Amino acid sequence: MSLVDKVVVITGGGSGMGQFAARQYAQQGSKVAILDVNEAGMSETCEGHTAIHSFRVDVTDLEQMRTAIDSIEADIGPIYRVMNCAAIMPFGKLVEQDPELQAKIMDINWKGLVNITHTALNKMLARNEGEFVSFASMAGLMPILLTGAYAASKAAVVFYTETLYHEHLSSNVKFACVCPPTVATPLLEQARPNWPKMLDAGKGDFLTPGEVIDSVESCIEQGKFWVFPNKDAKIGSLVRRLFPGLIWKQVHKTEGW
Repeated sequence: MSLVDKVVVITGGGSGMGQFAARQYAQQGSKVAILDVNEAGMSETCEGHTAIHSFRVDVTDLEQMRTAIDSIEADIGPIYRVMNCAAIMPFGKLVEQDPELQAKIMDINWKGLVNITHTALNKMLARNEGEFVSFASMAGLMPILLTGAYAASKAAVVFYTETLYHEHLSSNVKFACVCPPTVATPLLEQARPNWPKMLDAGKGDFLTPGEVIDSVESCIEQGKFWVFPNKDAKIGSLVRRLFPGLIWKQVHKTEGW
C-alpha cells in the first residue's frame, strides 16, 4: 500500500536508519513524525522536508511517549505506520561492561518498543488498520562474543514483536520484524571500541539503510512478518536454528578465545 498522505511515526529519527527512513518517506509523500532525544540530529533530518515533524521524546519515558503520540494524532493525523528504530549499540564483555549501561541498552532498545506499543499501536488496533515495524537485528537471533547486552535487547525485541503479531492475527494491522546483519550507520561507532572480528569475517560491504528499507517494503507488500534483508541473514537464521553449536565453534575460532 502507498504511504502517500499516510502518517508515519519513526523513533530514533535523529540519525541512522530512522533518519534515512524519515527522509525517504517524506520524499514519497508521507506525513512523518520523528521521535528522538537528539535534537540536533532531528533538525538535520527535517532540513529541506516540511513534511517531517520532530518531537523530543525519551522513548523510555511512557508519559513523554503518550504525550507525543496524542499530539501527532491530534495535529498531523491518525498514525498508519510505526517504525521503531531507536537503539544504542555499545559492545563489550558482559562481566566488564557497566551494568547500568547494560540496563540502559535494554531500556532504549526494548522498553522503547513497549512504550510505543502501549501508545501508538493501541490506536492502530482500535482503527483496525496500519503497519507496525520493529527493528531487531541478526544479533537478536545469533549472538556472538562481545555483543551480549545488545543481543539480549534485540532478542527481547524479536520475541516481543513475534508475540504481538500472533496475538493480533485476526486484525488488519500488519506486523514486521526486521533482522538485518550489520548496517552502515553511525550506530556502529558505539561498538567500535569492542568490535568482534566475527562481524568482519567473510563479509563484503555492510548493508546500506536503503537496502534495508527496500526489503521492509517488499516484505510488507507480500505480507511477510520476518524481514531478512540479504542472503546472509536468511542463511544465518536457518543455521542458528539447526546448528547452534557449529556457529559458536566458528565464533571462538574467529575471535581466538
